[in-house]
Amino acid sequence: MIRLSVNVNKVATLRNSRGGAEPRVLDAVEVCLAAGVTGITVHPRADQRHITPADVREIAERLRPVRPAVEFNLEGDPRPDFIEMVHAVRPAQCTLVPVIPGEITSQAGWTRGPDTDRLPAVIAAMQAAGIRVSLFIDATDEAVVLASDVGADRVELYTEPFARAFEQGPANAERSFATYTAAAERAHALGLGINAGHDLDLANLVLFRTLPHLDEVSIGHALMSRALFVGLDTVVREYLAALGAG
Repeated sequence: MIRLSVNVNKVATLRNSRGGAEPRVLDAVEVCLAAGVTGITVHPRADQRHITPADVREIAERLRPVRPAVEFNLEGDPRPDFIEMVHAVRPAQCTLVPVIPGEITSQAGWTRGPDTDRLPAVIAAMQAAGIRVSLFIDATDEAVVLASDVGADRVELYTEPFARAFEQGPANAERSFATYTAAAERAHALGLGINAGHDLDLANLVLFRTLPHLDEVSIGHALMSRALFVGLDTVVREYLAALGAG
């Protein structure tokens, strides 16, 4: 079964746009749990424009009684305060994501260079604490090999290029999907698990769910956008059904 991890960042974005506590991120987590999800994802950024450290602690505490059936996935760049947060709450999984200053959302995966030199030590320390580590990468052979070299347990394939190709019709979608299939096969051969995320939705999941060895998808923006019109419980169940879990 492909695990669905719901990213609840956008609930915090809406809350922060007005101030105060509404809508409550924990309320969204409760709806997701009741609908049957097996993962919750958050990406606490340094500017705290959506998820805050307090949110991270509250979600971790709420999910503690339902672990390991439901996993908590913390995404972020390996800055000191984020690393400290990961070790404090000990999520099931940490997804390390490169961050470009000023970006609205993630734009690319890790590439080999000075920024990746310290990843092996960061990853080893998390693994020693019982935390699975995934590396956010583009669907290339070079990036897969990098993830293996730095000691990651999994890769998270950056799927926006696939989503854009899917919008251009079946032929483009199949060509793009072939690159993801090659990356997934390479990752599997190197002993890495395979996650995926970014701009996946109910339409393109019909194809992407067939990716070989796919363990987990993390979905936030498309899911929360549809939830505005049909309700969070309904849309979570739609995504679970699309992944074959409903």
